[in-house]
Amino acid sequence: MKHSSETTASAFKRLCEITETLISEKGCPWDKDQTPLSLRRDLIEEAFEVSDAVTQKDVPHVKEELGDVLFNVALMASVFEKSGDFSFADVIDMISEKLIRRHPHVFKESEGASELKENVKDSVSVLNQWDRIKENVEGRKGKSILDSVPQDFPPLLKAYKYVSKAAKKGFTWNNPEEALKKVMEEIAEVQEAAANVKEVKVSDKEIPFTKSSSNEKLNENQLALEEEIGDAFLALANYSRMLGVDPSIALDRANRKFSKRFRSVEEEIDKAQKNGNELSLNEMCALWNQAKACR
Repeated sequence: MKHSSETTASAFKRLCEITETLISEKGCPWDKDQTPLSLRRDLIEEAFEVSDAVTQKDVPHVKEELGDVLFNVALMASVFEKSGDFSFADVIDMISEKLIRRHPHVFKESEGASELKENVKDSVSVLNQWDRIKENVEGRKGKSILDSVPQDFPPLLKAYKYVSKAAKKGFTWNNPEEALKKVMEEIAEVQEAAANVKEVKVSDKEIPFTKSSSNEKLNENQLALEEEIGDAFLALANYSRMLGVDPSIALDRANRKFSKRFRSVEEEIDKAQKNGNELSLNEMCALWNQAKACR
C-alpha cells in the first residue's frame, strides 16, 4: 500500500517524538544510558537482521527489521543532537544533498554536473560517475583508493571492501579460477604454519602468549600461523567478490544456519543425558546430519 508523503512525514515525526521522549529525563534508563559508541553494535546487528529477512523473503519480518534499523538511526542521531553536535534534520538534509549531487543524470541542478562525461546507461557507468564526483567535486581523493574504507569496519567486511577497491585499479585476478587457486595456496601455507606450531610445542597443554609459557619460538610460530590464516581469509574474500558474493552476508547466513542446527543437536544431547547416556562425537554428527536434512 502506497502512502502519501504527508502520511510518511507524520509517521516519521511520531518516531522522532518517541525517540526524544525515550532519552529525556523522564524516559527509559537504558535509552538514556546509550552513547554513539555503545549503539554501534546494535545498528550493525539490526542491518544484518534486515539482510537475513530479505534473503529469507520474509516480507513482514523485513518491515519489522527496517523499523528497528530506522529506530537505531533515530536514536543515535538524537543522542548527537542532545549533545549539540548536529540534529536529525542535519542528517536528512546532508543525505538529500548528497543524492542530488551524485545523480546529475537525474537532477539537472546537481553540483556533480561537471562529472557527467558519459552516457549513464547502466549501473557500471553510474558507479564510475559516483567515484568521479567523490574525488573531483567533494574532494575525497586520498593518497590511496583504500582510504575511503572506514577503519572501524569489521575485518571481513574491510577485506571485501579492500579487494573490491583494488580491483577498480586493475589489481585483480583474470577469473575466479585463478582466485580459487590463490585460496588453496594460502590454505596450504596455513597447514604448514600449523605444523610449525605443533613442532615446537612442549605439550598439548602449552598455550601460546600466556605468562606461563616462556616458549618464545611457540609464540613466534603462532603469530606466523595467525598471519597465514588472515591471508587465507583475505584470499577467500576476494574469491567471494569475483563470484558476486558478499562474504560478510554469506558468513552471517552460515552462522544462523549453524546456530539453528546446533540447537537441535543440543536438545537431543540433553535428552540423552537425562537418560544417563553420553553421546559420542559420531552420534552427535549423526544428529547434526539429521538436523541438516530437516533444514
